[in-house]
This record gives sequence, C-alpha cells and structure tokens, in this order.
Amino acid sequence: MPDRTTRSQGGIPDGLLVGLLAFLLGLAVLIWTATGLSALFTKGDWPATVTFTRTPTAVRSLIAQPHNLAAAWPDTPAQSLSGWGLFWGLFISQLLILLVLTIFTLGLITRTRARRKGGANSAPTGHHPASAGANSAPPAFEARGSGGWPPATAPHTPTVPAPHPSGPAAPVPTPAPPAFEARGPGGSAPGNGAAPTDEAYRYGFGYAPTKAPALPTPQRGLAYGPPSERHTAATEAIAAATGPVFVITSSPALWAETKDARAKLGPVLLYDPSHLCDTPARLHWNPATDCADRATAAARAIALLAPVRPQARMDAAVAETAETLLRSWLLAAALDDRPFKQLQRWAQGTNAQEPVRILRTHPQAATAAPGAAGELESALTAHPERRELAQHLTARALTALSSIHIRESCTPNRTDSLALASFVSEGGTLYVVGESLEDPRTHPGAMPLLTALASSVVEHGRRMAARSSHGRLDPPLALVFDDVAAVAPVPELPQLLEDRTLPLLALCRSREQARSRWPEADLPVTAH
Repeated sequence: MPDRTTRSQGGIPDGLLVGLLAFLLGLAVLIWTATGLSALFTKGDWPATVTFTRTPTAVRSLIAQPHNLAAAWPDTPAQSLSGWGLFWGLFISQLLILLVLTIFTLGLITRTRARRKGGANSAPTGHHPASAGANSAPPAFEARGSGGWPPATAPHTPTVPAPHPSGPAAPVPTPAPPAFEARGPGGSAPGNGAAPTDEAYRYGFGYAPTKAPALPTPQRGLAYGPPSERHTAATEAIAAATGPVFVITSSPALWAETKDARAKLGPVLLYDPSHLCDTPARLHWNPATDCADRATAAARAIALLAPVRPQARMDAAVAETAETLLRSWLLAAALDDRPFKQLQRWAQGTNAQEPVRILRTHPQAATAAPGAAGELESALTAHPERRELAQHLTARALTALSSIHIRESCTPNRTDSLALASFVSEGGTLYVVGESLEDPRTHPGAMPLLTALASSVVEHGRRMAARSSHGRLDPPLALVFDDVAAVAPVPELPQLLEDRTLPLLALCRSREQARSRWPEADLPVTAH
C-alpha cells in the first residue's frame, strides 16, 4: 500500500488552489465594481454593458494596457466610461478597505479564541484522590547548615496501627516531611512552628525574604522617593484633604485617578499647556495677569526665569538684567492690555523701544510703576554684551510660545479668570500638569509658564491666609507638589517649608535634584 505522504507530494495543496481561485474572483469583482462606480460618479449612470461576465476579458486587457479602459470594455462606448485615474483610484481604495476589514476580522477572531481558551484554563479543577501508599514522597532537598554539611536523612516514621474493636487496624498515613529544611547558625533545624532565623534568608534556604516594613506616608514637608512611592503619597494626600487643593505633577495618571473624587467637593481645574491629559477642558491663563502692579510683575518675572536662571555667580549680573527686562515687559503688556505672546517678540528684539514708550506715555504708568521706563531704557542701552545675553535668556524662557497650543493656553477668557480666582473659596482643586525635565536650562518647554502659575497661586493662597482672622485658611489650601523640581520649581518652596502657612507636601526624586533647583536653601531631608 503506497504511503499517504508519498502520494501527496506531486499535487497542488487544496488551500493554495482555493486561495488562488478566491484571489482571481476577488480581482474580477474589484475590476467590475471600480469600472461601474467610476462611470457612475463621472457620468451619472452605470453602463449596461459593464457586467460581471465580461470581467475576465477586461482583466486580461488591463494587464496589458492599464491606461486604456475603453479597450478593456469594447462593448461599452468610451464616452460612458471614466478616466483611468479615477478607475484605478477606486480599485485601490476598495482593495485597502478589504484589507483593513480582513485584518480586523482576523484580530477579532483571535481575541475571541484567546478569551475562550483563557476561560477554559482558569476553570477550577476537582480534587484528585490521594494515591495509595502510607507515606508521602521523601524530601526533595535539604538546606545546609552554617557548617556546610548536609544533615543525615531523617528516618521515616513507622506506620502506627490504630486499635479497632472489630477488625485489623488500617494504616494511618504519615504526613510528608518538608521539601527542604532551613538550618540555624549552629546547623540545627528550627523546631516545628519555629520562626526562621537570620540564616534562613540566604540564597538556597526555604524561607522567602519578607518585604521591609513600609514607611508611613508623609503628610507634610519635603520627601524623596521613586515615582511609584511619590504617586502613592500624592494620591493619599489629595484624598485626605478636606478643603481646596493645589496639585503639581508630571503624571497624568494622578489627575485621572483623583479628579472624580475631588469633583464631588468642588470645581476641578486643569492647567495642561502641553496637552498631556486626555481632556478638552483645560484652563487658560495669561502670565501677565495682575502685572500692572510692580511687585506682582517682579515676582512673576522671577518665577518665569527660575527654570533657566544660571546658578554661577559670574552670571548674576546677566540674570538681574534679564529679570529687569522681563519685569518691565510684563508691566508694559499689562498696562497696554497686550497679549502675552508680545513678550516673545520683544525678547527677540522686535520693537525693542515699544515697551519703553508704553511705560513712559501710559496714564497709569506714573502711579503704578514710576521710573520703570528709565529702568528699562537703561537696561537696553548700557552694557550691550550683557543686554544681548539677557535677551537670549528671556527668549529661552519664552521659547514655548512658538507652539500654537501653548500660545493658545496663554489667552484666557472671562470664565477661566473667574474660575481661577474663586477655586480656593469654593473648595476646588487645581491641577498643574507638565513634562518632567531634568535639564530645563537648555530646553525649558512649558516649565516657565507652569512655575509662574504655581507661584501666583501660592501667593494668592498666602494673601488669603494672611487676611483671615487666625492667619490661616479654614479649611486650609493644601499644596501637593509631586515631582516639583522637574515640573515647576517654585521659588517660594523653601519659604513655604519654613513658615508652614499652607500645608505642603513636596515630593522630589532625590535630595541632589532638590539642591540643584534651590541651591541656596537648607532643605530638610525627609517629611513628617
């Protein structure tokens, strides 16, 4: 009898033959429908002579002459057909649609089968009956003691017959000895139920090392840890807050996990200029808001320059000049009601004398900022090299305004301004979400804008606390700053840690990271 394998070697596999026939049939259908649809779209009618039975001849003709559609359908008038471009476009479009549907169907079938298989594998199994035999299996291995020698094999406990009044005793199975046995420092195994010794935690001994006891979650102060621990601490601090909360984080997951619970207590605002969170409801804020006041403009300029400010003492004069320029530009923009993007043009040298003119001629400039025009003009004319470096520094702080969505986030409407001003009194929550940047001095991104808003909110909360009868808000504004050094290095952080006017939980990756952002502050090691 010939072997079945030998007989099947010379034939064509059935699957290949069926697949080839399906391919030819599908090709004919696509050619037919593409011809009819292209004529329908261009001429308004499907030609009566374009039928499926004439498709094989059309396919052969199109293979030889792809651009001659009239030759493929000789029985159809040429004026009833469309051009070859639309025909091939419809053909390729139908082919792509079929390909996408095929891939989707195969994926759906695969997921369904995998789900059914997983459900079958996770079904509980019945208990297997015990195998015949008085004693269980011998120990698989036994750990060595501190002396390094394996102990002698323990003899099996003999089967003890139980007395029975009516017949012979049935053997009582002896419990199996342990698969392995941990030894103490002296080489002896611990007794039954004894706790494992320190020696048992070495590799090869039978006790798995236990986790170190978890430290209590810090509630206030400055703490350091990996992202997972920081996320847990921030989540618990937000959940424990009974009043308004101001959150800084680089994790959109923290916003997603806590926003629903906070929405039950008050309004929830999100400032996310980089669009890291999946929501269209984002807060818009103009960093020049309230900068018609000279002190506010000075604090805002310090916050905007904080991420890019050089730390070397030799660059202190350049940093002070940049601070003067930015403070004066904020004053001019606020007094003349200019959009914040105008500051980027001034920083790039466009119309450099325009803010001087505004500060000199505006009616409110004499009372709001006396002498600001002369201060700005002096910074622009004296020390050309220092002025150029200072302009580069301010331009770097405002480089994020080149992005359309960040520029749009600096154009608030009336609703945004009212919501930001009232979220503290309404017990709401403000989330500031940004990218985690370890070296913002070269590529700051949106960090200057985040820092400026954070500094503004902190100062607003401190002023509200100072105006209250006890010098504190009741309930207080809770500050939860997760990854604050890499998202928004608020200049007021060391002072917040000292005076404790507002309950603050600041979380950083390490103490070195915190020192690099606040080098002159004596920051504590851990929170409490």
